[in-house]
Amino acid sequence: MTIKDNLEHVQQRIRQATLRSGRDESAVQLVGVTKFANDDAVQELLDAGLCVFGENRIQNATKRLERFPDANWHFIGSLQTNKVRYCEQFELIHSLDRWSLARALNARADHWGKVQDVLIQVNVSGEESKSGLDPSEVKSFAEKVLQKCPLVKVRGLMTMAPFIEAEKTRPIFRKTKQLYDSLQQELGVTWDTLSMGMTNDFEVAIEEGATLVRIGSALFAKEDEDE
Repeated sequence: MTIKDNLEHVQQRIRQATLRSGRDESAVQLVGVTKFANDDAVQELLDAGLCVFGENRIQNATKRLERFPDANWHFIGSLQTNKVRYCEQFELIHSLDRWSLARALNARADHWGKVQDVLIQVNVSGEESKSGLDPSEVKSFAEKVLQKCPLVKVRGLMTMAPFIEAEKTRPIFRKTKQLYDSLQQELGVTWDTLSMGMTNDFEVAIEEGATLVRIGSALFAKEDEDE
């Protein structure tokens, strides 16, 4: 199968998952994760019609931003505060998880003359190996960002499930969606992005309310897992 075939197959699976959950296919955005892909493979995917990509390593991302300036790039990995200066061209940063990072992003956004869109990363699974705020911490953190970081725009939440059987991830995604909904009511805000689901579990994530899925290995057939 070619990369174009892979993309069409993933899009079909997204379509079927949205139908099962009574949602429109347009409600879910596909981000192609390029961590393990070479430039030729990224170009094939771009030629096939996908224009939104995600990188989780700054050193790779800066090269990709230069090589593919017409694509929309998201940063999806853990972000060190001292690497924020390289993030000007990212449309969306998925991994805001601490106050020092929020402050650094706000300061850089002022320097860049832009508002930086972000997602708050939440660790719903409780795995020690994963970054992200505890669900109980998200409300106070989001309030602080809203009040003190006017150039950091929170668009929603991001989470990662354990690499387990897809169906067993359902409670994690369901809890994240419930948190996403309740926080909007409690904070008096309107969010539009719930980033959850990768190659192993994206269909379950969509059924539980994901608006954005991060897919790597299903697009690049010979590659390793997404993140």
